[in-house]
Amino acid sequence: MAVPFFTGRLTDWILQAGTTTAFTRNIALMSFLTIASAVLEFMGDGIYNSTMGRMHSHLQGEVFRAVLRQETEFFQQNQTGAITSRVTEDTFTLSESLSEKLSLLLWYLVRGLCLLGFMLWGSLPLTMVTLVALPLLLLLPKKLGKWYQSLEVQVREALAKSSQVAIEALSAMPTVRSFANEEGEAQKFRQKLQEIKTLNQNGALVYAVNLWTTSISGMLLKVGILYIGGKLVTSGAVSSGKLVTFVLYQIQFTTAVEGLLYAYPSVQKAVGSSEKIFEYLDRIPHCPPSGLLTPLNLKGLVQFQDVSFAYPNRPDISVLQGLTFTLRPGEVTALVGPNGSGKSTVAALLQNLYQPTGGQLLLDGKSLPQYEHRYLHSQVAAVGQEPQLFGRSLRENIAYGLTEKPTMEEITAAAIKSGAHSFISALPQGYDTEAGEAGSQLSGGQRQAVALARALIRKPRVLILDDATSALDANNQLRVEQLLYESPKWHSCSVLLITQHLGLVEQADHILFLEGGIICEAGTHQQLMENRGCYWDMVQANAGAPE
Repeated sequence: MAVPFFTGRLTDWILQAGTTTAFTRNIALMSFLTIASAVLEFMGDGIYNSTMGRMHSHLQGEVFRAVLRQETEFFQQNQTGAITSRVTEDTFTLSESLSEKLSLLLWYLVRGLCLLGFMLWGSLPLTMVTLVALPLLLLLPKKLGKWYQSLEVQVREALAKSSQVAIEALSAMPTVRSFANEEGEAQKFRQKLQEIKTLNQNGALVYAVNLWTTSISGMLLKVGILYIGGKLVTSGAVSSGKLVTFVLYQIQFTTAVEGLLYAYPSVQKAVGSSEKIFEYLDRIPHCPPSGLLTPLNLKGLVQFQDVSFAYPNRPDISVLQGLTFTLRPGEVTALVGPNGSGKSTVAALLQNLYQPTGGQLLLDGKSLPQYEHRYLHSQVAAVGQEPQLFGRSLRENIAYGLTEKPTMEEITAAAIKSGAHSFISALPQGYDTEAGEAGSQLSGGQRQAVALARALIRKPRVLILDDATSALDANNQLRVEQLLYESPKWHSCSVLLITQHLGLVEQADHILFLEGGIICEAGTHQQLMENRGCYWDMVQANAGAPE
């Protein structure tokens, strides 16, 4: 910014005699200031870009961590594609816009204020003319910036919806292909892209109008300054050198204002992208915080005391009503009943995924939320009918979530118990074989066997098997049966067995028949068969015999 000052003085000196020494000295000073400015700008840009790079990584990590903290209902109410879009695309857009445009915005702002000071020092009348014209330069772009921000919010929403369509189709390709609906999914995706295209066209129009109005306003201002400045020079109010200095400052000032107006909509765009990001960061999970209990000797006594439950998105529909029963260490309790009776909901409550809407669920006399989060899930392990594996090695899947890295011997031992070792050892890469996305490289039975090994390696005090043997072959089902009823190590573990395989149920210490969220019958297999009630009906139906 010193260059215009010296340029104006040189204009006056050129018209004077005997100024060679001053001329040379000021040229040298201008050169020094130019080089120093370049060095400082290089250092500033390096520091800024380094900081923004760290900020991007930190922001993306914090958003993902905030999402992981949310309650189970959050993921049921928000689609996976939308959440993924917020965590990845929105954070990238925010960081990219800020790293490029916020730097310019701050730079032009400080530069513009300094230039304004030089202009006031050079000529107050010409500065007033410039300032009077500023509202014309600022008013319309400000309005356009708000419109631009609104459009960007809509673009983010449309992108999230298109991502969800793609994720759903790609994750269910066998189903898409079996119904020959490839073109239907492609058409649905194109419809979403068309919405984005329309919004982007509107954004381009806003940008073009903003650029055009800014350029025209700046050009008219320059013409006005030159006209009034020429009048002041001819009247002797200012020297030609001062006019040159002022015009150069005014050109830089106008450029700074134009830079501000150019960067402002982009920062507004970043603000639009950040709305959902900060919504996630500020969102308080609707679940109790992790407790502090980490007892050294947990027995595994589970008590359902008059437990009722309704899902938050359907509060008027009671899924469970007044359940009261106990899971005792060393015993297998089987929970059976028709589909939709609430069996999996019982398993979800026992994993502390939801909180009862009535009654209490106690573990060794303490409510589940009182236990520390990691500790609780190291003591309560569950295997579902369709277990979720990760796109990692089988070894990593079995050791998933463990605080201390298990030895290969421990991993192998758990796999042998679950029946997974036989097929894993036959693979070319053994335990280092990739499971594929969501375990897609494995069959249903193999996924269940790996998931069972993942539960067994924890040596839990409470084991939940939610139809976890439905895809296992006869040999592996027999292995699980021996594990539950013959292995001495499980004599101190409380087991909740939910299954349609009545061969496993018959040997259970207790059988609970659940229907409509209410326990209709309870007892051993022999007692319930003698009662000839709901359980007897189910056994006869499965056996194919007349009632």
